[in-house]
Amino acid sequence: MGADHNSAYPLVLHAEADPNRLGGTAICGFSTVGSVGVIATSHLISSLKLGVMGTVLHPKFPAIALIHDSVPKHPVRVYQGEDIGVFTSEIQFPSENDIYFGETVLEWFTKGGFDRLIVIDGVVSNDLGIKEDSELWGVSSSQIGRNQLDDAGIQRIQHGIVSGISGYLIAEGERRGLDVTALLAECNPMYPDARAALIAIEGISELLDKEIPVQGLLDDARNIEARVREAFERSQSTALPAPRNDDDDDEVHMVY
Repeated sequence: MGADHNSAYPLVLHAEADPNRLGGTAICGFSTVGSVGVIATSHLISSLKLGVMGTVLHPKFPAIALIHDSVPKHPVRVYQGEDIGVFTSEIQFPSENDIYFGETVLEWFTKGGFDRLIVIDGVVSNDLGIKEDSELWGVSSSQIGRNQLDDAGIQRIQHGIVSGISGYLIAEGERRGLDVTALLAECNPMYPDARAALIAIEGISELLDKEIPVQGLLDDARNIEARVREAFERSQSTALPAPRNDDDDDEVHMVY
């Protein structure tokens, strides 16, 4: 790219938005693996009672309205509270949009005068079953951010690859000298993993040194897991019986 900000989507402030409230910690989450980012940011918005600041718009975005408590909203929005801002996207976009969204977040972050950016995302678990204890990993573009991860007791990624918007943001943060930290919660990509989002929220709480209510998110996690278990049990009960293992001269054996 020739310039840092040529690829950002436009952010349109709402009429009632107060730009003087900007600053503090910026947090973003997207509808990526396990929907961890969008579940976590939605919980932050509701539990901290953040006010809507603006909407990200582009002619190529799908023309849809998401209805929350009878109020229609565009799917990509930014919110602001006391010393905290949140950027959220409630629909999934193709991966070719990742850099554009990354640039949009960075422009919002730098122009908003925020001190640090925390990206919430999911990472696919090696064990795709439902489990109550999952890992939370962190990686930061700055030494300050890495120290904060250590102080919060969050495991740092030592070697590996972070892809998508999160990867772009932490790499650009390092290049531009910005304090960008990614929290990656181990999740199941087969369903919206509210428990992984809860683990990410607990990490946010540690980094902010701020208590964030999580009971509603825990209830959501239990409800989702119960529905997943029911669906699995139904699929098991309606599955066809396994084929008989009779000897057959015409049987073709697998070669290993």
